[in-house]
Amino acid sequence: METAMEYGSIERELHIDASPEVVFEVLSSPEHIRDWWSAETAFEPTAGATGRLTWTDAETGRHDSAPFTVVAAEPPRLFSFRWTYEKETEPEGVGPGNSLLVTFELVPERGGTTVRFRESGYRERGWEAAVLEAHYNDHRQGWDFYLPRLVAAADRLAARR
Repeated sequence: METAMEYGSIERELHIDASPEVVFEVLSSPEHIRDWWSAETAFEPTAGATGRLTWTDAETGRHDSAPFTVVAAEPPRLFSFRWTYEKETEPEGVGPGNSLLVTFELVPERGGTTVRFRESGYRERGWEAAVLEAHYNDHRQGWDFYLPRLVAAADRLAARR
């Protein structure tokens, strides 16, 4: 559970009526990431792979880009990556202390998949309290928007198979 004053991690649990193999594909394939997360990217879903997530505002044409590194890719049970918006990470890369860690654990259950989502690393960033709270709340709202889209994308892919 989230503790309002700690801002340590964002955690969600979802059930998807699709196999873990389908859910893993939707989480780790650039084609499907475009669908549910609205981000353009290119990478191989293997540990150590790097890439960028790029979102484009359709109205203004503005681009937001985030570097990321795949931490674990263990089909069909685990996919995790580190990511950040911070430009100063470019020379040393994305790692502990300068990024957030996103983990999707996939568990076969009830004819589908339970997804245990967690994004952590907020306190480790060393942000002052107001900045920490703002980033945490921004991400919480973002995941509350995008995770249902992940469910819908996996459901659509499962229906086509």
